Amino acid sequence: MRIAVLGAGAWGTAIGVALSARHAVALWARDASQAQAIAKARRNSRYLPGIELPAKLEVTADFPQALAGAALLLAATPVAGLRELLGKIDKRAPLVWLCKGFEEGSGALPHQIAAETLGEGARYGALSGPSFADEVARGLPCALTLASRDAAFAREAAAILHGGRLRVYYSADLVGVEIGGAVKNVMAIAAGISDGLGLGHNARAALITRGLAEIARLSAALGGQPETVMGLTGAGDLILTATGDLSRNRRVGLELARGKPLPEILSQLGHVAEGVRSAKEVSALAKKKKVDMPVSDAVNAVLEGQLKPAQAVERLLSRDPKRESA
Repeated sequence: MRIAVLGAGAWGTAIGVALSARHAVALWARDASQAQAIAKARRNSRYLPGIELPAKLEVTADFPQALAGAALLLAATPVAGLRELLGKIDKRAPLVWLCKGFEEGSGALPHQIAAETLGEGARYGALSGPSFADEVARGLPCALTLASRDAAFAREAAAILHGGRLRVYYSADLVGVEIGGAVKNVMAIAAGISDGLGLGHNARAALITRGLAEIARLSAALGGQPETVMGLTGAGDLILTATGDLSRNRRVGLELARGKPLPEILSQLGHVAEGVRSAKEVSALAKKKKVDMPVSDAVNAVLEGQLKPAQAVERLLSRDPKRESA
């Protein structure tokens, strides 16, 4: 089966490497010089430098060539690039996106962008879960969830991607899966701030737990299912991103706690940290839906320059305690 991976960042490259063991995979890079360099070196030096690409993984900047004959499209752009990408593809093509977060400005989740650009009748879904690109590319075990409101499509697409070291479950709770994937990035920034300030493991555990409660409240307000929050795309992805050293969002929090300006952090990061873009949208959506999300609000205040990291921590600690399940 032929699969087109549209986007040659770290995650797009990693999933292309993993799937090429079982499928014919075309990895599309927007930049022609980048595609040529990757194809020649058989290595994505910018985004995944330690991984040698399999000889049969096709790398191209020719969009029609990448799409030709593909039974499934994997959109591997950041959320910011998803709308433009979807405007270029055949609306009938089966599509799965890999990005997690909210569109800056509109506050739209990826499935809302897809609905607006592809229209009714399109078959699409999200692939999400705890997954560092480097580990997936090195063939280490990984479990993910493919979600679509079309349960049959979720099952069919998951079956295509499942195999080898990739275990892919399926779900019809697209909203719940996307909320988990988006908000966990904001919580990872919070965890990085906590660790950067040296607040200890107890504080980190409390922060992750309360962060999960915020994810659950927002998900429920938007129609997500409770069991999704406790699964791979909720608790699983949150734990990984908030504690793993490979987490870009956690790294942002660490550097903020050390006093480094946000523009400098993002410049040195070299990758997109979706939590930075999503924090403002999460806070706005929570306010609109009347959902209490104090950790998300505190992270947004730090990113907006309204609070210093230590001040945000004190604000959270000074809040009146509530019933634990609230």
